[in-house]
Amino acid sequence: MSQTSLPSDLNRHRFPNLFELLSRKTVAPLDLFSFYIYMRDQQRSVDYLDFWLDVSQHLQLCRLYVRRLHRSVIEDTPEADRNSKRSSYMFDNAGEGSAYPIGEKGNVSDQRLSAFLRSDNGSRQHSPQNSLGTNGSGERPPRPSFMTLDTNSPGDSSSPHQNSSGGDNQPRREDLRASAEKILYTFLLPGSEREIIIPQSILHEVQDAIEGPDQRSDPELFDAAKDYVFQAMERDAFPGFLQSKGLGNLVPQSMMIRLIIGLISFFGAVWTAFILIFLNESRATRCWIILPFTIALYLIFTHQYMLDPLLAIAGYSELTLMNFTRIREPFVKKTLTTRSLSLLGLFVVIDAAICCLFIFVPGKRL
Repeated sequence: MSQTSLPSDLNRHRFPNLFELLSRKTVAPLDLFSFYIYMRDQQRSVDYLDFWLDVSQHLQLCRLYVRRLHRSVIEDTPEADRNSKRSSYMFDNAGEGSAYPIGEKGNVSDQRLSAFLRSDNGSRQHSPQNSLGTNGSGERPPRPSFMTLDTNSPGDSSSPHQNSSGGDNQPRREDLRASAEKILYTFLLPGSEREIIIPQSILHEVQDAIEGPDQRSDPELFDAAKDYVFQAMERDAFPGFLQSKGLGNLVPQSMMIRLIIGLISFFGAVWTAFILIFLNESRATRCWIILPFTIALYLIFTHQYMLDPLLAIAGYSELTLMNFTRIREPFVKKTLTTRSLSLLGLFVVIDAAICCLFIFVPGKRL
């Protein structure tokens, strides 16, 4: 990927926070994909992240619905009134334009979007079938991969949900309700397929909003649950992710394999060294023990510090076992390079000391 395609704020002199990661303002190895793999393989709580992503996707679906609804209203408006304040009021006050997922402006925008959807609930006259691309199947538009969805630019014409030709993927009001119900029945209800643990008060509030007489589908109804899940990930999972990917470059499976091989090699090196000593072999012959001692100590060091210094200096981090990704986050690369040089210095000193001990000790044939 070219340098120009990197996020513009990568010159920060710190690790990114969880919000920046979820907003796709980071790159490997602290990107959203790496965090997803970490939550799946190490934290074993990927359902929380999937819930957060699905709720974010539901928000995008609501924005797209309102955008298409606005366009249909504009198309039905006489030419003389298209630029009137009244015709643009719906667009400006229903969460359109730039998305601000955090902060006052974003909260106001999302609140206006939710308020508009609640006021439009059940109003079929605002959803012309011709302009919203309804189809006979009644199926919900497929959810795009979270790796390709840009939540920072919901108005971008390249968004997976958008179809400039007015195809069948344009959402309807039924799609918004189906999306909200799917989130409820998949993640929140007790005994659901991928149940996550949230406070009962939040669960009852969301369930009553969706299944109650209001039958809400606006994204604001998930705000409390989404905030709770965000705080849980920030408190329980994200610190371990930063330690694993920001201060190291190995996964637990690789570290365990390195420890086992390192201990076996170290035992073999010590056994060989004592054999050569008690056979009174020359120091030149005993120099061969440098090789097994070096391999053993290197593997043990990489396990202890969760860092392969040679791999880090080369600019790579392990995503899964024997699957590597290039380090593109500048601060992470600088941090790992500094730690790698320090680790290599310590490794060389200890390796040299142990090898010299077994090489220069006087031999005695038994």
